[in-house]
This record gives sequence, structure tokens and C-alpha cells, in this order.
Amino acid sequence: MSPSRTGNRGRERDSGDVVAGRNPVVEALRAAVPARALYVADGGDERVDEAVRLARGGGVAVRHVDRRELDRRAGGVPHQGVLLAVRPYAYAGPDDLLDRAGSVTPLLVALDGVTDPHNLGAIVRSVAAFGGHGVVVPERRSAGVTAAAWKASAGTLSAVPVARTVNLTRQLQRYRKRGAFVVGLAGSAGTELAESRLLAEPLVLVVGAEGRGLSRLVQETCDELVRVPIAASAESLNASVATGVALYEAARHRAC
Repeated sequence: MSPSRTGNRGRERDSGDVVAGRNPVVEALRAAVPARALYVADGGDERVDEAVRLARGGGVAVRHVDRRELDRRAGGVPHQGVLLAVRPYAYAGPDDLLDRAGSVTPLLVALDGVTDPHNLGAIVRSVAAFGGHGVVVPERRSAGVTAAAWKASAGTLSAVPVARTVNLTRQLQRYRKRGAFVVGLAGSAGTELAESRLLAEPLVLVVGAEGRGLSRLVQETCDELVRVPIAASAESLNASVATGVALYEAARHRAC
């Protein structure tokens, strides 16, 4: 798993509440991250002025405040005179995701221990690209939908619902009772992804964190474990990359 990167572009709070810093705020506004308000303490800077233009163009309220107020709202995160307040994400109900497929064969992704919001957003983007119907994540020890996830999703979070569940294992068991097959990605699995006979069925694809993989209970809940064949020189794939490969293969099977 790669940690969230801030580098020289300013820092972004992954609480889902605010994005702080000139470049991160402009990037978030360009990505149409749902926002409540843009708070500005300083004017005259090219990037701050661009943030104001983007916010007004997107219907986001612009509020001019003093530095003390901006410091309070930033909660200690360096803000460079500008801060974007992000709307709270409305999570879907995990039991509703299968229903969203309607008459189409359901395709869901469940994440087990994926804690990087950039990975979550990239996975949502792949779900949208390959005709999936939603993503389910645990409430604890998992990435949630933050501004970082919105940006990585390239806006597809507006079309692909993310649900939270108290207990992922029990939720997977409920999906199985409703007729879905649960297939987990595991590097040690004996079956290659392309050899699975379940990919065209009602499917919940379970992906674990890079390196750590799926938890024991989740593995035991799966109907099948499959692996993505990779070169021996590579230890594992990033979670979002592995998910994209698996979703492509599922889409290919469904098209046959």
C-alpha cells in the first residue's frame, strides 16, 4: 500500500471534511469534488484567484475570512490562505448494492483492509469502466470516501455507490445467501483469474491490501480464490491495479 502523498503541493486532510493548500484546492475543484464552501484569507495569488473562479463557476460558495478563522477550520494543516470544505459522503446501504444491478448480472467489489483513499477512488473508477454496480468497505480499518478518493475516481463516485458494513465477513455471507458468488484475489491461490468459471455469474470480487492480502475469515467465506499471474520479480500488485485487471477479466467473460 502506498501512503497518501502530499509532497510540495500542500497537505490534504483525509478526514473528508476539508482540502487545504492552493494546489490541492484547485485540483479538487477541477475534479468536481462535492464542496460546501471555499474559504479564502488571502487574495491576489494566481492559484487562489483560480480557486475562486472555479468555485463560483461550480456553484460553490466563496467566503472571505481572516487568518485566525482559516487556521481554526484547517485544524493545524498548512492552508496557504485557502481551504475547501467538502460535503459529507452519503454511503449506500450494503444490502442495496445487488438490487442496483436490476436485470443485469450483479458485479460488486468488496475491499478488505484497503486503507489508502487514492486506491479506493481508483477502484471506483475501474468499477465504473467495467460495468460494476458498487463497492463495499468495512466501517473500520478501511479507506472512506474523502476528497482524495473523489479526485482519484475522476468523478465516477457520482455514479458508483460505495457502501459501508459493520462486518465484511457477515456481509459477504449475506451476498452469498442472495445468490452471488464471492471470489477473492489471493497471490497464493492455485487457480488463475482467467480460469475461474464464476466471473460471469452474480459476483462479489474481494480484494485485500497489497502485501497483506485477504484476512483469514474473508478467505474462508469466499467460494473461490484466484490469482493474477505476474512475473516472479514482482511480489504483488497494487490493490487498485489488481482490481482493474480482475474487473476487465470479469467483463470479458460476461461478453462471451
